[in-house]
Amino acid sequence: MAEFVVEFGKDGRPVEPDGRLDAAAFHRNHAPIWAVLEQFLAGKSGDVLEAGSGTGQHVVHFATHTPDIIWWPSDLNERHIASIEAWRAHAALPNIRPPLRVDLSDPAWCPQMHDGSGPGELLAVFCANVIHIAPWRVAEGLFAGAGRYLRSDGRLFLYGPFKRDGKHTAMSNAVFDTSLREQDAEWGVRDIGDLEKLAAGAGVALIEAVQMPANNMILAFQRSDASA
Repeated sequence: MAEFVVEFGKDGRPVEPDGRLDAAAFHRNHAPIWAVLEQFLAGKSGDVLEAGSGTGQHVVHFATHTPDIIWWPSDLNERHIASIEAWRAHAALPNIRPPLRVDLSDPAWCPQMHDGSGPGELLAVFCANVIHIAPWRVAEGLFAGAGRYLRSDGRLFLYGPFKRDGKHTAMSNAVFDTSLREQDAEWGVRDIGDLEKLAAGAGVALIEAVQMPANNMILAFQRSDASA
């Protein structure tokens, strides 16, 4: 079952004195997520942006395995941004940049994408457990930005629960979806078909859907103009 969403740092879990937050979900899902990402990222170099980094634990784990890739964590929540920076300092890895304050509902994402202080064309965008706990305009902005900033061979990876053809893939996801919509009518588990339509409008296309533990999936999108 997909994890119920909390604001990290307000879920009763301990907070380190330096501000590092710990997400229980990270300990359950980082290994299977990396097993999928590694197939694309291994041996490559370039810039990768994580959209909605939460605590910052995932980006540290990924950066450890990819010394030739520059990782750009991001979030909108100030508490999360502080945790990401604390994890970055704790890890002391040279290939993690300071967290960006990215508003995914804005297709431009953030000023650093345009003023030369942020990443160049992106090898990949990774986004986990975001679009179902946000208004639809966040998904729209995520795809619009991916279409704008991904390099020609770049990919967008989405992790979380998804519906297929308007139907939930598990009863637990249906229960989760109901709980989300009760919290906010603009939230909810998204349908893969609706995401494919957004992708098409942004110049990217779904190329793979990987089943993950706990009824989650990773959807991989690639630039439509990428060579086969």
